[in-house]
Amino acid sequence: MNFTAAAKMAQAQGIKADYVIVNDDVSIAEKGNRRGTTITVLVHKIAGAAAEEGWTLPEVKRVAQKVIDNGRDIGIALTPCSVPAAGKPTFELGPDEIEFGIGIHGEPGVQRMKYMTSSELAKIMVDKIVDDLKLQKGDEIFLVVQGTGGTPYMEKFVFYRDVRKYVESLGFKVFGSWIGEFMTSLEMQGGRVAILRLDEELKRLLMAPAYTIAIRTIGPIPLPVVT
Repeated sequence: MNFTAAAKMAQAQGIKADYVIVNDDVSIAEKGNRRGTTITVLVHKIAGAAAEEGWTLPEVKRVAQKVIDNGRDIGIALTPCSVPAAGKPTFELGPDEIEFGIGIHGEPGVQRMKYMTSSELAKIMVDKIVDDLKLQKGDEIFLVVQGTGGTPYMEKFVFYRDVRKYVESLGFKVFGSWIGEFMTSLEMQGGRVAILRLDEELKRLLMAPAYTIAIRTIGPIPLPVVT
């Protein structure tokens, strides 16, 4: 609602403006009610690369929408976070419980689950994304595995290993991966998995040079010339 109002205000001042709505959170069945999560970062990266090349506003919007149409995400929490204004945890979890399908602002998820192994979680989360995206064996994907603010890197790497092994067992080709912290929820411990189905246009823009706090790409690395 706020972004729509901002675009209309800009248009009233003669500024060319438009917007897209990211709705990649597959934990919510009704697509019209879905939240924007990790795929938002990939929209910024790819649409930003297109804008940097001088694409027109409608062209930038088109490729941003392509990212939204081909990307999905899901997250889980092992602990809640405390929003500063509230001063208390946003929800409560038992010592053996997982909050499944969380948002990015400390919101509770859609289901409470018992603790399970990293590989079991990876399968459940990837299956939700694969089913919603209708991915096919042989599809080329970009994989993002991140923490939620308070997850140690060792645990993120273990979880990434399990997610990567499972998606490859399903026959998908992993073009590239990000492991880290890109869209977090303060001190929450947990993780998110995001998958973007790629084509040649998206691959090129994804690899375009960028240097930010969260995203640093230097573009394709040329192969050495053998003489």
